[in-house]
This record gives sequence, C-alpha cells and structure tokens, in this order.
Amino acid sequence: MNSKKAFIIVDVQNDFCPGGALPIKDGDKVVPIINSIQHKFDLVLATQDWHPKGHCSFAGTHGKKPGERVTLGGIEQILWPEHCVRDTFGAELLAGLDKGRIEKIFHKGSDKDIDSYSAFFDNRHLRATGLGEYLKERGVTEVHIAGLALDYCVKYSSLDSVRLGFKTTVIESACRGIDLVPGDIEKAVQEMKDIGVNVAREVK
Repeated sequence: MNSKKAFIIVDVQNDFCPGGALPIKDGDKVVPIINSIQHKFDLVLATQDWHPKGHCSFAGTHGKKPGERVTLGGIEQILWPEHCVRDTFGAELLAGLDKGRIEKIFHKGSDKDIDSYSAFFDNRHLRATGLGEYLKERGVTEVHIAGLALDYCVKYSSLDSVRLGFKTTVIESACRGIDLVPGDIEKAVQEMKDIGVNVAREVK
C-alpha cells in the first residue's frame, strides 16, 4: 500500500548542533522530539547538507567573514562558516537520532557553485534533489517537516513543498532557528503561514 503521510527530517547534523561549525542554539534538543513522533508517519526521510570543500556558501571561499553577503548567479548569498563538508564528522546525522525508520537520505548543497536551503531544489530552482518525485511516486499527499534551521532550510523546504502540491505542516517544537537577524524566526513562521504552510507545535 502506498504511503500517504511523510515526515522529512531536515539537516539534523553535527555541525548545526552545539560544538559544531555552525551551531544552532539547542539544535540537539530536536532529536528526542523527532524520535518520539517518527512512528506516526508512513514514510520517514531525511536530508543532509553535503557540501564540497570550497563551497560558494563558505565565507572563506571568498576571503570574507561569516554573515557577509555576496551576489552569486543573480541571487544574494549569505556567507557561512565552513560546515557540513561531505564525508566529515560535521556532516553526519546526530548519533542520537533514530535512523532505523529513515528510508532514504537526500543530499543537498553538493554543487560547489550554488547553495541549496530547500530539501527539494537548489536556491535558483535549477536542479531538483529528487525528493519531490520520490514522494509522488509513493502516493504521498501530506508532508510534515522538522529539523534545522527553522528560518532557513526548514522554511525553504516547506515553501517548495506547498508549491509542489503537498499539504504541508512544519512541526515547530521539533525545529530550532538561527535568528541571524533578531526577528528572522518570527518572520519565517509568518512567511510559511502566508503561503499555506500549517505551522503546528506538535503532531496531532
């Protein structure tokens, strides 16, 4: 029987948690919540930032500092510390995350010249990760999203999910945000709601 409800765990990786290269406050606190709700879904998937060395999103690639901005391919790129370099410890999913139900992991940000916040597409929507097709092939109509970071990868994944026609819910209690500019998390939540994302504290 085709599954109808999918859970996408976004970027719960070592580098985004305390002690990592780009730590998000309490990023590791999402793990027990995510573990406790996986059984409620027909299909569980995950994503990993999977950058090559010298990736365009790294401040060091441009000789600049994290937080500075450049224009790449006609779109603004925020520059980050080097993080989630593929095949490194920082790119691995957290050890405490229950991986037993994860059917497939989708890598994103693997093109050196363009970043990819969304689980579905790169930031210019030039290439798809294959996640959208994968969900549709399995008859999924409803997508729940959790993970890191709420105001970047979770937000952009949810916006693309809605655009692809999925009924989309972001589980806010199972996310943490960066809030690079104070208020970013609040704005992200409103932006998601405005396009039709259901932002819920927990799974019903």
